[in-house]
Amino acid sequence: MSDLSFTHLDPLGRARMVDVTPKEPTHRRAVARCKVFMKPETTAAVANREVKKGDVLAVARVAGIQAAKRTSDLIPLCHPLLVGAVHVNFEIGDDFIAVEANVDTVDRTGVEMEALHACATAALTIYDMCKSADRGMVIGELALWEKTGGRSGVYRRDTSGGDANASDVSDTVTNVVES
Repeated sequence: MSDLSFTHLDPLGRARMVDVTPKEPTHRRAVARCKVFMKPETTAAVANREVKKGDVLAVARVAGIQAAKRTSDLIPLCHPLLVGAVHVNFEIGDDFIAVEANVDTVDRTGVEMEALHACATAALTIYDMCKSADRGMVIGELALWEKTGGRSGVYRRDTSGGDANASDVSDTVTNVVES
């Protein structure tokens, strides 16, 4: 028998928002990543700031930050919380742009959804700004890579093919582009 329980369902199976009022605020952090796969010519245009719509990564970064702050407006059972910090960074590969979103707060609930939402929105913004040149882009591999704080403690995605307790995720970030 699994210990899996769905906290957003009441005993009758109806959707509900989890009551976090009894919890004490603690520092919480989450890291999410995804990739936008594209033609090598498209990654080159982004890297050289040659996309006609403007600086793709600068706009995607701001979009990701805004998304983290507005997550509870779009995810129905997500608690509104005070986001303390959001960092959105990029790695440009030959045929992809990797997106990483880091979100921090001191609150009663975690920021996993904020990190995932920031990451996805930044990727969608990259797609939007590059679609006139490359409609074949694919957004994929969206995943939570790290979560700290709260009662459940630390989670780190296993980079060896499993799903938890991997080495520190920050060790795997390379070629980060900051604008």
